[in-house]
Amino acid sequence: MTDEKPKDEKPKDEKPKELRRGRHETEDERADRLWVELLQELRVAQTGVQILFGFLLTVVFQPRFTELSSTDKDIYVVTVVLGAATVGALVGPVSFHRLVTGRRIKPQTVIWASRLTLVGLVLMLGTMASALLLILRVALHDTTALWLVGVLVLWFVLCWFVLPVWARYTNAGRD
Repeated sequence: MTDEKPKDEKPKDEKPKELRRGRHETEDERADRLWVELLQELRVAQTGVQILFGFLLTVVFQPRFTELSSTDKDIYVVTVVLGAATVGALVGPVSFHRLVTGRRIKPQTVIWASRLTLVGLVLMLGTMASALLLILRVALHDTTALWLVGVLVLWFVLCWFVLPVWARYTNAGRD
């Protein structure tokens, strides 16, 4: 006599299919799905930051650049450096994946790529803030620029970080 259950009998603690939540996928299937989702997110972020960075690279070659104050030139340099760091962080996951493909570490790759993406989003926030500060200082010539940038940074933080964290927190117990 054996203690094995018949194949068609469910364990007593297993919920019926209609009551279970979430996906039923292996660790590799989950990593594949998360990787595809991350790539879609990266496409949006990379496009925006690459356009902004390309624009920033051309500013120094404009005739009016020499007329900027030393403060505005410093803001420009900070903005370009932040833009370059942002591109590095947001392209990093692609390079990371390419260098470890076939090593059977996709779940870890997804984790590291997600972390790089989050760093990239924080750097993008800095890039956007400094680019807006430079542009609005040149356009407005007064302290209104600083207030507008402050409001926009708060808006970005709300949209990019606060709302997702709030949604995650309020739905934490539903699984």
